[in-house]
Amino acid sequence: MGGAWPSLGRTTVPWHPVAGLLEVSRRSLRATPASFEAAVVPMIAEAGLELSGDLAADLDEATRLLAAFDAGGAGEIAPFASVLLRSESAASSQIENLTSSSRALAEAEIGEGNRANAGLILANVRTMQAALDLAGRLDEAAVLDMHRALMAQQAQHVPGRWRDQQVWLGGSALHPGDADYVPPIASDVPNLMADLVTFMDRDDLPPLALAALSHAQFETIHPFTDGNGRTGRALLHSVLLHTGAIRRVTVPISAGLLAIRDDYFAALTAYRTGEVEPILRCVAEAARNGTRIGERLVGALRAVRDDWSDAVTARAGSASWAVLDLLVRQPVVTARVVTLELGVSAPTAQTALRRLVEDGVLLESTGHRRNRVYRAPAVLRALDDYAEGLGRRIV
Repeated sequence: MGGAWPSLGRTTVPWHPVAGLLEVSRRSLRATPASFEAAVVPMIAEAGLELSGDLAADLDEATRLLAAFDAGGAGEIAPFASVLLRSESAASSQIENLTSSSRALAEAEIGEGNRANAGLILANVRTMQAALDLAGRLDEAAVLDMHRALMAQQAQHVPGRWRDQQVWLGGSALHPGDADYVPPIASDVPNLMADLVTFMDRDDLPPLALAALSHAQFETIHPFTDGNGRTGRALLHSVLLHTGAIRRVTVPISAGLLAIRDDYFAALTAYRTGEVEPILRCVAEAARNGTRIGERLVGALRAVRDDWSDAVTARAGSASWAVLDLLVRQPVVTARVVTLELGVSAPTAQTALRRLVEDGVLLESTGHRRNRVYRAPAVLRALDDYAEGLGRRIV
């Protein structure tokens, strides 16, 4: 595994304004340079990696914490898997300044509400689920499927296809010359992604190092016109699942990254110069922090569920008790949702929901006699408290 990690090169590329820029003034177009410098990203499928003893120990400790959280104390975490998936997706979106209340997101999941950000975050939930579902076959098609799940409602970004135009980060919208980073030219993307897929299948690297470097290389390639960050963080989870480091639940690693956001972005920049230690340290810290964040969230939700057990007056074994477990993972429901999820009749679902309103577990949101929407304030409050605490290091 010896050898220095390869750094980026540069190539001069003629600049041709894309179609959307032709609407700006002729004067502005004349002022743009005739060329720009794009990254030449090295192949890493067979790259050697040297880890100091201290860094290797850091990665190993973080991996052990991930495995312990995933094991979840004889299955205690497993019932909260969907909540953790949704929370990780929301944190990944928050890194890119996309936020939504827990209520708006839960409403969007059942087709209620019309908040734009909630819809975007829900798309990221689907991306994360696709990343987990596809972990068994980490090939180019799987990565494209993840992006397709994320961008399905944003056709202008051609969901599920490698970009065919130049992109850049920062600087002017007219020209990449002053950008903070100019990814490789579009024609390089397919070969670079094929190389990355080969790298992700290696078994000679520590799992967390493999996931972190795969993520950093993906962000460096920037293979799509939009959605690279969210797809790339989903890919990180795919790699961890692919290696067996996690098996059952989504650890809130993006929540951990959000707490060190500036360091995380700086580490991605350092990676381009061949410095891998910063991104490895960041992901290790995010994994440690993420397990603590996840434990707190699960603890808060478990406390809510325990409180409900004392409040509910329905007989044991009735549908109301089954609805309680559903509410922990889906805190906004309708009678139709309950019918579909629990396999009960519509009258049974309506009776259970009405009983839970009487017991103070649910509030009805619409005030209508038909098509009612019910919410569990205690769960939504726990999720909002969790979201409010993101962005802080936990020690």
